[in-house]
Amino acid sequence: MTPEQLDVIMGWAGLVLTLMVFSYVIRDNFLYRIAVHVLIGAAAGYGAIAAITNVILPWFDVTIGNSDAAGPVRAMGLFPVIFGLFLVLKLLPRYAHIGNFAVLILVGIGTGVALVGAVIGTIIPLVGETGRSMGSEEVGNGLLMVAGTISTLIYFQYISRQRFNEDSPRPVLVIRVLSTIGQGFIIVTLGALYAGAIVTSLTIFNQLIADQIQFLLERIGG
Repeated sequence: MTPEQLDVIMGWAGLVLTLMVFSYVIRDNFLYRIAVHVLIGAAAGYGAIAAITNVILPWFDVTIGNSDAAGPVRAMGLFPVIFGLFLVLKLLPRYAHIGNFAVLILVGIGTGVALVGAVIGTIIPLVGETGRSMGSEEVGNGLLMVAGTISTLIYFQYISRQRFNEDSPRPVLVIRVLSTIGQGFIIVTLGALYAGAIVTSLTIFNQLIADQIQFLLERIGG
């Protein structure tokens, strides 16, 4: 099989998979599920290969496989192996509690990274942008941002108290009003995100179909 023929086959496969995925717009069907399984399997395989070639093997080359490295550096290369063995023990009910330590480390590190990322990447820039808006001509936008943030947080706090402590006294009127305003902000935000997702999906669909048809026409015509 020549490379040109392989390109044509891959182009048709991409076009068919794209149509199968977007068939979900009509309703949930077996074509959509097949395409999703294929895409998830391909993504999982690609992720595993990328992790092995770009993370695991370079790590071992720098630590265990590096004869010039110091003892502590080479010993660090054993940590992924040890944690991996601990996770494998999770499959055995008798020794599953040993694997909880590895899960604890993974969850703790992941939570710490996510928290730092949220503070540095979201909260601090949001506070800074709000402060700059309050001192410029966009005071209305700054006040709207502050009101939306505060009322949304109050709404979640109000809902959590209702859900987990039904016997607690009813909040004062101000809290109920602010929680209702926060719920309105959430509804508007989710509606805008949903509309944006639909428009983006349709744009991507049109572009993909046009590109794949153009690719196939060029290959067949050539």
